[in-house]
Amino acid sequence: MSPSPRIILDEKQLDIIIHRLCRQLIETHYQFQNSVIIGLQPRGVYLARRIHKQLSEITGNKHIPYGDLDVTFYRDDFRKRDLVPNKTNIDFIIEDKNVVLIDDVLFTGRTIRAGLDAMMAFGRPADVELVVLIDRRFSRNLPIQAKYIGRTIDSVASEKVKVDWKETESEDRVWLLTND
Repeated sequence: MSPSPRIILDEKQLDIIIHRLCRQLIETHYQFQNSVIIGLQPRGVYLARRIHKQLSEITGNKHIPYGDLDVTFYRDDFRKRDLVPNKTNIDFIIEDKNVVLIDDVLFTGRTIRAGLDAMMAFGRPADVELVVLIDRRFSRNLPIQAKYIGRTIDSVASEKVKVDWKETESEDRVWLLTND
């Protein structure tokens, strides 16, 4: 008998974590004069948009540059998987900017690597910091580490972390699922 899915974060916990991540970003970037926010498609953009919205409200800066970045064709497995490209929407140059790259789950590190490659088409940043909602720290294939982490989850390869967003699943939750 396999264990049933387990909720790791509910809506209230998720809101608290997003607020904390925003405060941590403000400590480093203050008013975001030389910083930009980029959310990784497809699912990191939901976290990135919420962080961007809260940062704008907290700092009073309504002009923090924000973009969505599709990494589909930069992935090392895009020919092996049935991937659907998403839209990239970055209308600013990142040359010499501090980039805050945001994704929902850090697992093997391959999506982040693809994001770094794709990002270089928009210029060479001064610095790149990674924000993730969930860090599955024992599953890395590449030496990639987040600077800002919502929650660290110790899981085995047979488990999966699934993030539900109001925008797509009508409720905010993070699940730990067992693949059998």
